[in-house]
Amino acid sequence: MTVTPVSKDVSYESPKVPAPASDADLAIARRVLDIEANALRELADSLNGEFCNVINLIEGLKGRLVVTGMGKSGHIAKKIAATFASTGTPSFFVHPAEASHGDLGMIGKDDAVLALSNSGETPELSDIIAFTRRFNVPLIGMTRKPESSLAKQSDCPLVLPASPEACPNKQAPTTSTTAMLALADALAVTLMERRGFTSEDFRTFHPGGKLGQRLLHVHDVMHGVDTLPLISPDALMAEALVTMTSHSFGCVGVVDDAGVLAGIVTDGDLRRHMADNLVAMKVGDVMTTGPKVTSADALAVEALAIMNDRSITSLFVLDEGGVPVGLVHIHDLLRVGVA
Repeated sequence: MTVTPVSKDVSYESPKVPAPASDADLAIARRVLDIEANALRELADSLNGEFCNVINLIEGLKGRLVVTGMGKSGHIAKKIAATFASTGTPSFFVHPAEASHGDLGMIGKDDAVLALSNSGETPELSDIIAFTRRFNVPLIGMTRKPESSLAKQSDCPLVLPASPEACPNKQAPTTSTTAMLALADALAVTLMERRGFTSEDFRTFHPGGKLGQRLLHVHDVMHGVDTLPLISPDALMAEALVTMTSHSFGCVGVVDDAGVLAGIVTDGDLRRHMADNLVAMKVGDVMTTGPKVTSADALAVEALAIMNDRSITSLFVLDEGGVPVGLVHIHDLLRVGVA
């Protein structure tokens, strides 16, 4: 038996030079975006008291917001549930087909259901709708058909404008799913602002990744008060050099009798006084007064911005009385991925 070897030269290399722009392709893309942008403007203009009713309903929930939908609406529903869950509204997605086979038990009496269906007649939603009606679970229906079964059965119907889909045959879910996603974003953000949802709250639900790193506070990364290199302004620089070297921060904080930060001695200060009899000088004669500082509650990225602006590598962290309570070094910010 003879086996014909496969040529190793058969490979695909992406073009190094971008393909020339096609006016026809760009025109199609712009048309799609214009259609969807116009649909969002129509959606914004259509908002009324039902939107506020939904906000009140979700805000008052003792349980969770259960989001459901089939097909493309189901994909959008998953993202909507994730958005609510990460912005302070406990939420999860239930697949309507799985709901009919036991997952209805995931819906509690203190929950509410947000059901998505463009037509409002999605057969797979019928069991969930019937369940909410039987057990008095609030139902929010998001649909483009105000006379549909979903809209009529809903306690709070959210009716989307009948904007045309962006595809050529006006059938593939494009504009409709964009509108669903945008309307849910409007609900989530409105609830965030009503509740006073803060950056700290946001970080609680986003501890990982670059977002979590950028929401770290100085107190999350700083060295504590027991590790601080501090010295009196009346001490000799010989002692300051020992303190600076033993702590490896490249600086020493100068505090007065009340423990308030009066200045700082850095490597730069040492170089400026190298020609003098440095070790015999007093710390107060060498220190830089009014150093840049930060607070424990400041964001780590704000501390980084100060360091970058002043080309420095350390910041003392002060309490409201000006007493050092910590120190943050550029290496700490690099370690946690902020820098």
